[in-house]
Amino acid sequence: MTAGTASHWPRSLWWTVAVVTALSGLACADPATWWMETAPTWIGLALLALTWKRFQFTPIVVCVLALHAWILAVGGHYTYAEVPVGWWLRDVLHLDRNPFDRLGHCFQGITPALVVRELLLRTSPLRPGGWLATLCVAMALGVSALYELIEWYAAVSLGQSAEAFLGTQGDPWDAQADMLCAFIGALLVVGFLARFHSRQLRNLAA
Repeated sequence: MTAGTASHWPRSLWWTVAVVTALSGLACADPATWWMETAPTWIGLALLALTWKRFQFTPIVVCVLALHAWILAVGGHYTYAEVPVGWWLRDVLHLDRNPFDRLGHCFQGITPALVVRELLLRTSPLRPGGWLATLCVAMALGVSALYELIEWYAAVSLGQSAEAFLGTQGDPWDAQADMLCAFIGALLVVGFLARFHSRQLRNLAA
């Protein structure tokens, strides 16, 4: 990969994410739910557009951000409780609910943990180790908790119309299960992706 290609492929990916997310709004199950589910993508794209010239993330972070955005687009289009591949997984794994939203919440741990890890390693004195891992997991859990508070506020404000956004599928412990998924996602970052991420950071510095 040449230097020119390396600098331009993330922008092409961001445009792809924007197009896919916009198309996911066509004939979506519930327009209000689509807007609420895809809002993080639009906010993230705006932040990346404003900061990309000064701070470019490593390829693994770029790809994880894009994958998370596509998951949000699918969940926004169908609503998480009605994603077709989730129903297939439910039948294959003999589950009692559509599990696609659990995948989304797992990435709600993976993405913040990986982004925070890169920001701390590149902008602070912290080095790989226990404190860095702890902060990454804690920040991911903080993001997950904030999202659950947003869901709670939506439920209080919108009532029945927020049901598709909440996606509890009748589970009274849905919020706790969602945060557990985010916790597992963050642990995957510090336990398995950290070494690969550190290698990309070294290549970036070189």
